[in-house]
Amino acid sequence: MYKLLFNKRERIKFTQFRRKGYSLFACLGKEVLIGTLSIATLTFAKAESISTRIEKADSTLEKSDKEVLLDGVDVTTSRAPLTGGQTARIVTVLDREAIAAAPVQSVNDLLKYAAGVDVRQRGPIGAQTDISIRGGTSEHISILINGINICDPQTGHNAFDLPIELSEIERIEVTEGPAGRVYGTSSLVGAINIITKAAAKSGGDVRLEGGSFGYAGTGARVTLSHGNWSNQLSGSYTRSDGYQRSKNGNLNSDYKGGKTFYQGRYEDSSIAVNWHAGISSKGWGSNTSYSTKSDEQYEHTTKYFTALQAETKDGYFHLKPYIYWNRFQDRYEFYKDAPDKVPFNYHRTDVFGLGINSWFDWCLGRTAFGGEYRNEDLISGNLGEPLDHPKHIHGTDRYYTLGLNRSNISLFLEHNILLKRFTLSAGFTAVKNTWNEMPFKIYPGIDLSWRICSNIKLFASYNMSLRMPSFTELYYSVDGHKADKYLKPEEMSAIEGGVKYSYGGINATFAAYYRHGKNMIDWIMDTSLGEDAVWTSVNHTSINSTGLEANGNFDLRALLSHQNILQAFDISYCYIDQTKKREENIQSLYALEYLRHKLVMSLRFHVISSLNGSISYRFQDRIGSYTSPEGINCNYKPYSVIDARLYWDKPSYNVFLNCNNITDTNYVDYGNVKQPGIWVVLGAKWKFGL
Repeated sequence: MYKLLFNKRERIKFTQFRRKGYSLFACLGKEVLIGTLSIATLTFAKAESISTRIEKADSTLEKSDKEVLLDGVDVTTSRAPLTGGQTARIVTVLDREAIAAAPVQSVNDLLKYAAGVDVRQRGPIGAQTDISIRGGTSEHISILINGINICDPQTGHNAFDLPIELSEIERIEVTEGPAGRVYGTSSLVGAINIITKAAAKSGGDVRLEGGSFGYAGTGARVTLSHGNWSNQLSGSYTRSDGYQRSKNGNLNSDYKGGKTFYQGRYEDSSIAVNWHAGISSKGWGSNTSYSTKSDEQYEHTTKYFTALQAETKDGYFHLKPYIYWNRFQDRYEFYKDAPDKVPFNYHRTDVFGLGINSWFDWCLGRTAFGGEYRNEDLISGNLGEPLDHPKHIHGTDRYYTLGLNRSNISLFLEHNILLKRFTLSAGFTAVKNTWNEMPFKIYPGIDLSWRICSNIKLFASYNMSLRMPSFTELYYSVDGHKADKYLKPEEMSAIEGGVKYSYGGINATFAAYYRHGKNMIDWIMDTSLGEDAVWTSVNHTSINSTGLEANGNFDLRALLSHQNILQAFDISYCYIDQTKKREENIQSLYALEYLRHKLVMSLRFHVISSLNGSISYRFQDRIGSYTSPEGINCNYKPYSVIDARLYWDKPSYNVFLNCNNITDTNYVDYGNVKQPGIWVVLGAKWKFGL
């Protein structure tokens, strides 16, 4: 975001060097910019956090160690690789330096500071979190690690049981709006792609953390890199006593869990191969998350993640094949450690997928095509159809007696026209799912951008997508719930337009959108039925959404160059209005609830030497209601939260202090699960080389 000073000599900008001889000749006597990144950032993103340094061909650049935004970084907004400057779609990007400045302990908390993202927690840090985009639900988004879909078809509630820590992340890309053309099914209102760090050199680190409510955490990572090969292994463990107890005096918001993640890479001039494997295992007191009839609910989940990816790097035709397997295990306890009162629910899903993405350049632009096969298999104690042969539940004397298997086939075709000031990306995905014997259905999309001058970029898009019902929505008919196994897939279409401005330390984006969803699935209750009322899964309604988003990022070091205390100020706001058919006395569990207003502001500042800090403010006003443990229907109340962070960063170590909810605000994100008050965490990390 820093303004660069040049003399009046001609400049040349390259995003890729293919004709090396011509490139060298053309650079003689001229200034060369290699790449640019022109994308929206989260409130904590700073100029240096999503960039690589500009390379200077001479000394005419302003002499400074400041970094600038670059457009040469590939972002995942299309099937063919496009840089941030080329893409016609605005993507929110946050990299590791911006992550380090945010007062958070998890990816879940980090995403609270993206204006269009709704984070609904049932407790702090390690508890279950529902994350949605632009008024959707947790079922409506795709969660990916390095482009691999890790969503669980059983339920979207546990989508963020990630096997990776914040320290493993290179950057996060948030795409808003239907993204079926790029990410396939489930990306009904958007997608979140988490990209892990590539091991650069051998070394490692160790960290320790501690804080309020008995919170403690530890982790370590080691990297071995030699030549074209690199390997990295990490592990972590966190726990907390929680911040409240049940009526019987037992902990009901406690948490404990561990993660292990391994990734390897081989790369030479012609091919790059990546492989990943991770495990996340945790248990937490889920309080009254699913029912007000028990405040001692507990849940334990385990997620396994494996993937192998390859990519050709030379030649006319480029191939990117991949294969993956995910397993998710869930044990739900209506009364913690008391199966004699209510038997535990057990579920296990296995997801296998393989696909290929290919692309090539020709005289009319860049064309991509490919496909994916994805198989989803469920075995359960209460979800699905009867199994021919029940399967034993490990560690118990019980059996999985129910299950369901379905496969999804998707094909895609996309073409990109890349001109100097104009970009067009258009294509479609064709989808067939075996679950309901649906034929191939086509969902198109088109993205446009026009840079009307060096500082202003206009963009527009129209996209469609679909989502298959989760296994829970189809079959969960226990404890006051009645599911419908004949639910139709949800479908969404959206149109969006906006403008992006960037100049002299100021980056601003404004967008407006209209979205139409049909066959929208929700759990609803008719409160007029009194004690006979049950939650029922239905294709409840069509929903029309209108939304506005505005983001402003101000590099105060460039704008106020006479001082070095204030570094950056960021502000973002989103507004959503939904219209739908809604009968009197109908209470919604998910789809009819959304954030009407969300405002986020943050200020980053320098204190002294290597000590820096940040303070953030977040305001949320939610539409919807919930039932209290006393049976009273309560509307969600607006609330404000202030968080702060101080951090001392050195090459061999860093220390941080987080203070969340400084004002001790009393609020709920979901149902009647009260969120914690003031939460303080102190931590340190030591780095070493090998």
